[in-house]
Amino acid sequence: MSTEAAPTTSASPPPIAVMNWIGGVQCDAAERFERRNPARLDHVVSTAPESSSSDVSAAVGAALEGLAEWRRSTPSRRAEVLMAAGRLLAERSGDIAADMVVEEGKPLADARNEAGRTPKNLELYAGEAYRLTGATYPSDDTPVVYSTLDPIGVVGVITPWNFPLNLASRKIGPALAAGNAVVFKPSPMTPWMGDRLATAFFDAGLPAGVLNVVHGMTAGAHLVADDRVAGITFTGSTAVGRRIHEASGMNRRLQLELGGKNPIVVLADADLASAADVVVRSSFSLTGQACTGAGRILVAHEVHDELLERVIAGAVAYRLGAGDVDGVTMGPLVDERAVSEMQRVCAQAISDGASLVTGGSVPTGPSFDGGAFFSPTVFVDVDPASELARQEVFGPIIGIERISSLDEAIASANAVEYGLTSSICTRAIASAQRFAAEVEAGMVRVNRATVGAAFNAPFGGIKASGSGVHREQLGPTVMDFYTVSRTVWMGS
Repeated sequence: MSTEAAPTTSASPPPIAVMNWIGGVQCDAAERFERRNPARLDHVVSTAPESSSSDVSAAVGAALEGLAEWRRSTPSRRAEVLMAAGRLLAERSGDIAADMVVEEGKPLADARNEAGRTPKNLELYAGEAYRLTGATYPSDDTPVVYSTLDPIGVVGVITPWNFPLNLASRKIGPALAAGNAVVFKPSPMTPWMGDRLATAFFDAGLPAGVLNVVHGMTAGAHLVADDRVAGITFTGSTAVGRRIHEASGMNRRLQLELGGKNPIVVLADADLASAADVVVRSSFSLTGQACTGAGRILVAHEVHDELLERVIAGAVAYRLGAGDVDGVTMGPLVDERAVSEMQRVCAQAISDGASLVTGGSVPTGPSFDGGAFFSPTVFVDVDPASELARQEVFGPIIGIERISSLDEAIASANAVEYGLTSSICTRAIASAQRFAAEVEAGMVRVNRATVGAAFNAPFGGIKASGSGVHREQLGPTVMDFYTVSRTVWMGS
């Protein structure tokens, strides 16, 4: 069993009362909801407005008003605001990380990493404000033909709870750099983090109405339904992404970064110590609650047993507990419903013939009482056609399958509806290159964990892992989603 961390006994502070931001003014709603600390479910961390359709409509209206000024602002003005917001976030990162631990649940080291990375995102997008260049074209009938890049209008930003600062900044940042106005709908699991991010922009001097924030369980649906919103950028589950796609008309621009069932292939020639580290980090970091996490491990039969021993050792080495306890390396799941879902997934895997080798249960002890904890879990003998092999779990549960060849591994990896990321562990360059060319995934790692992203490289998936039209947030095409090209013919 994973090592238990000693519980803390300090009294819980009163909840933070988060508000909507509409037109630069803090607003409440007729109803409110609460968010509890997933490590100590009796602790209400924050409360926030349950925004109605009229609240969201007011936010969109305020964004349209703010857009009129912001789209005419200079590149330097936009860049200055983004840089200033980044500096404020960096100055506040210690407090924000501590707050993130109690609202979202991740260990303090992971929260510090996210809080430290987010300002760098805004630095990157500040530079993009200067790179919104067009082109000139030769013409037979007019002296000059040129193109410009203009903002698309009001952008609806809908973000998940697992990276409440980082992912939101990767959407709001480029939207503002391009001259758009934003209506931001944070996850109801992390309203406080959404407010901390938005406040940095307001304190940096962003004009009223350019960024508006609405909270709630149904606010996202109201935002998608408003036809004044020119584009929706969403990161979350494939099921919700499909609903957004179905609800959007032909004139709505969509950026959908969705779920994954990300395979790791371990060939017989792999460095098994390194491969086990790749599997464990990909599968159990962030308590398995990452769209890029791995849940399906395809292992050459020659090294299956040795790799399994190493993976089990890595799984049981995690120290579970509240993220603000020293030494904790795995925090809770996001809420009690997630725990129930892990229990259901395990029961279904056993029913489908898989063998449980470690974990599979709610840990017991003073550190875990009243929290949403679940042990890191490994199954073997997984049927490739079973739910565990084909559907995203979003928790610390993995299934290991035997393979006999690279051909079989590629075919099996591609036999799911998702295509976000993937990894192969091998010493053979030819095998790695073939896997990279043939696996149906938007991202491929070689001897590296499936989790993580690079600032300057495209991020996103194919198949049911994304809309496939606009790659997500990073890389040289980052501004394509947030801009529209206008072509101008100049007569003499």
